[in-house]
Amino acid sequence: MLNRLLYFVLLLPATFLPLRLMYLFTDFFYLCLITILPYRRKVVRSNIAKSFPDLTDAERRKIERKFYRHLTDLLAEAAKSLSISKNQLLERFRVVNPEIMQALYEKNKSVLLVSGHYNNWEWLILAQDLLFPHKAVGVGTPLSSSFWDLKLTERRSRFGMHVIHANHVKVFYEKMKGQPLATLLLADQSPTDARRSYWMDFLNQPTAVFFGPEALAHQLDHAVVFFHIRKVKRGYYEMELSLITERPKSLEWGEITEKHTRLLEKVIEEEPSYWIWSHKRWKKEVPSDLTELKKMQKERFDKKR
Repeated sequence: MLNRLLYFVLLLPATFLPLRLMYLFTDFFYLCLITILPYRRKVVRSNIAKSFPDLTDAERRKIERKFYRHLTDLLAEAAKSLSISKNQLLERFRVVNPEIMQALYEKNKSVLLVSGHYNNWEWLILAQDLLFPHKAVGVGTPLSSSFWDLKLTERRSRFGMHVIHANHVKVFYEKMKGQPLATLLLADQSPTDARRSYWMDFLNQPTAVFFGPEALAHQLDHAVVFFHIRKVKRGYYEMELSLITERPKSLEWGEITEKHTRLLEKVIEEEPSYWIWSHKRWKKEVPSDLTELKKMQKERFDKKR
């Protein structure tokens, strides 16, 4: 009952306010975050310091303040996504080079759209089926609350996005065989299993990276496209696409993961404030037998090719 009251009485009605008014509330929240409510400040400072060891303390604090400003903007924009209209969304979120996806669609080629939690990925989830000719697919894990999971999935999918559970991927793709799909994968969080991850240097530190996108690309023979979301100005974004490969099976173990992770790294280094620094990204310990582990991973991968 409480969840229903929060959603229908407080949250949903508030999202119909103009975004400029919603920003007034999050502006106040931003001031709280940098003064009396230091949300995960130790995590944020540690992540930034380790990622940019050559910067001065003043330069790192500037990234930190801009990050908290961006984070509070995202709260307003994520809430607005529950009620934003199709026309408003397409006015605020555009693709600069959609011809890359169009060309793949004309070849009847399905696509994995890969990137990270950078800038406003929530609006991409909402808009993807409107932006590209491919059927939009999102892979995720259900929330612990069945009510919030149902309501957020309903809102996210109202413009055509098809959300599937990670455990149902194989069955879903078998069912949809022959239809060009574009699957959205955000691959920058910390994997659950360090020994099933791909290990590489990322932002100046050893990092466990999800191997799922690469494994899925090889399994399904889907093209892989990296996307970069830029903030044009407050509440307005543009998305740029970079084709990694049309033929994933022609690439060796680790090539796809290295390529999309390096592209994300470059994006973060150019504009660091728009990545989610409050996430505990580097909580996995490097396996002591990493060299042997990578050899075993490659052997298993090659046997499946």
